[in-house]
Amino acid sequence: MEPYVLGYKFRIYPNKTQQRLINRTLGCCRFVYNHFLAVHRDQWQANHRSVSYFETCKLLTDLKRQEETSWLKEADSMALQESLRNLDNAFQNFWKLHTGYPRFKSKHSHSQSYRTRNQKNGIRIVDKRIKLPKIGFVKIKQSRDCDGRILSATISRTASSKYFVSFCMEQDKENLVRPNAGGMIGIDVGIRAFYTDSLGHIVENPRHLNRFLAKLKREQRRLSRKMPKSQNRDKARIRVARIHEKIANIRKDFLHKHSTQLARENQTIAVEQLNIKGMLRNHKLAQAISDVSWSEFFRQLTYKTELHGGELLKVDTFYPSSQTCSVCGYQNALAKDLSVREWDCPECGMHHDRDVNAAKNILRKALEDKSKVA
Repeated sequence: MEPYVLGYKFRIYPNKTQQRLINRTLGCCRFVYNHFLAVHRDQWQANHRSVSYFETCKLLTDLKRQEETSWLKEADSMALQESLRNLDNAFQNFWKLHTGYPRFKSKHSHSQSYRTRNQKNGIRIVDKRIKLPKIGFVKIKQSRDCDGRILSATISRTASSKYFVSFCMEQDKENLVRPNAGGMIGIDVGIRAFYTDSLGHIVENPRHLNRFLAKLKREQRRLSRKMPKSQNRDKARIRVARIHEKIANIRKDFLHKHSTQLARENQTIAVEQLNIKGMLRNHKLAQAISDVSWSEFFRQLTYKTELHGGELLKVDTFYPSSQTCSVCGYQNALAKDLSVREWDCPECGMHHDRDVNAAKNILRKALEDKSKVA
C-alpha cells in the first residue's frame, strides 16, 4: 500500500510542571537557533563561508559540554536538532529561492513552537494522553481517530497561552481515499459571494472579521492604554488574542466544511489560478481578501480532492471568464467593469449572471486544457 503523510492537530492540557518544561524547551530551541544564526553571520563576514547543518550539530554537542550552557541538556535533544534543521532550511531558501535573510527569534513573541521526532515510539497516544519526549504523558483532546505511524510532533503555545500538538502521521493511502459522487463543477471565488459554482449555487461570504471588528477594536484600545509589562496589560493582550483565535477558528471551520463537501460530491473541480499576493497589494481590498482566505480554501481543495480520488484543475489567471459568453463564446468588453453583475450577450442574446457565467467558463476552459495535455 502506498504511504501517505497527513497532519493532525489537537489541543493538549499540560499541568503546571509540564508547562514549565514546554516553555523551557521553547526557550532552548530559540537560543540554539539564534546562537547558530550568529555563527552563520560571523563566519560569512569573516571568511565568506557558510556553515553546514552537520557542522552546527557538532558545535551544538560542544555547546552542551560548556558549563555556562550545560542547561541545554535538560531540553529534548531532538527538538534542538530540529531547530538547527529549521535554520539550515531557512538559509537554503535564502540562497535558492531568494527569500528573506533568516531573522533572530524574539523571546517576546507570544506564539511559539518546537518540533521533535518520534524515535523508539517516544511519541504515542495512550488512553486520551499523548507521550512526548522529556514531557511525559499529557492530556489530549482528540477529536478524531487516526491510525498510523507518527513521524514527528510540533508542540505549540498560542498567544492566549493554549497548548497544541500537531503531528505528521504516515498512513496507508488506500485506507484514506473515499470515493466521490462523480460530479464536475467550476468555481468562481469572489468577495461579495464566497464562491459561485457552474450549477448556479451561491455561497455567501460570511465576513468573519466584520462580525468581531467592533469588539476587536474596543479591546485593542483598552490594551493600548495599559502600562507596559503590567499584569493588566498581559490580561488585555490575552483578551485580544482570544478574539483573533475565535475569528480564525470560525473561518477554518467554514472553509473545511465547504471544501470537504465539494471534494465529496465532485470528481473534477475547476478553479481560477489567482495571483493572491499581487491582489493583496491593493490596500482597499487587502483586508477583505485576507478575511475570505482564498489561499487556504484552494490548499484544502488540493489535498481533499486527492484523498477523495478527484482532481483539481486550474485555469490561467488572465483567462477572461467573466467577459466570455458561456453559450457562444462571444467576448463582451463591457463586462470588464466589475459593477456589471448581469449582462445580455449581443451575439446570441443569452442573459448571464456574471459569476455563474464565469464559473461555467472556468469549467469548460479547464476541461479543454486537460484534453489538450492528454
